[in-house]
Amino acid sequence: MTNIKPRPNHAVYLRALLAMSPEARLRKAFELSAFTLALFRAGLARRFPDLSAAEIDRLARGRLERCHNRNY
Repeated sequence: MTNIKPRPNHAVYLRALLAMSPEARLRKAFELSAFTLALFRAGLARRFPDLSAAEIDRLARGRLERCHNRNY
């Protein structure tokens, strides 16, 4: 038995991606990466409300440095 959730809109998503130019897909990838990082930092700020923005930045960088799959 598998625990795969149905994804009724997946085909629509793939068609939308295929309709985009390579440049548009790359822009979308950068946009999603920036959005994910902003969400990550916002989550840290919510979890640690007493930290300054600089401390949140240091905390985020430290956690990202520990990621096993980072490519930079």
